[in-house]
Amino acid sequence: MNRQEKETVVSELQDTFGRASLAVVATNKGLSVGDATLLRRSIREAGGEMRVAKHSLTRLAVVETRFVDLTKLLEGPQGLVFGFDDPVGIAKILVEFAEEHPKIEINGGALEGQVLQTKGVESLAKMPDLPTLQSRIARQVMSPASRLLGQTTGPATRLAGAIAARVAQLEEGGEG
Repeated sequence: MNRQEKETVVSELQDTFGRASLAVVATNKGLSVGDATLLRRSIREAGGEMRVAKHSLTRLAVVETRFVDLTKLLEGPQGLVFGFDDPVGIAKILVEFAEEHPKIEINGGALEGQVLQTKGVESLAKMPDLPTLQSRIARQVMSPASRLLGQTTGPATRLAGAIAARVAQLEEGGEG
């Protein structure tokens, strides 16, 4: 690889680190091409990216990013997995894949620059994903409005029922 190609790779990696909210370092211990393709496709469909780059180029690219502490994890044949919009979804895919394929091992990562050990990435994967969190927030926001509506319409409904009962009673000819 000549100097210009190296500069291009470093620039692309800097851009990727700049856009990422999650970066995970994973060791590939002989994953088949088919399995690696399946993992890459799953990550891409979830809005992430998986890259393999020389550690020396990765170290250069990460220097001016919030992921600078990831350089401690760069040892041996490893890949980088990036999550952009939904870091939890990417972590879930990677952890589930690692559980099913022991030839890939999660070494750690960083979420918004905060270094995570392997257990931290696994804990992140156990969290609810973005759509689930959004629906929970929407439910919580709507809950007080629903309760308020119930409290304000409840008395009016009871009053309307009492009036209707009284009207029915008077129509039957009974005085109360």
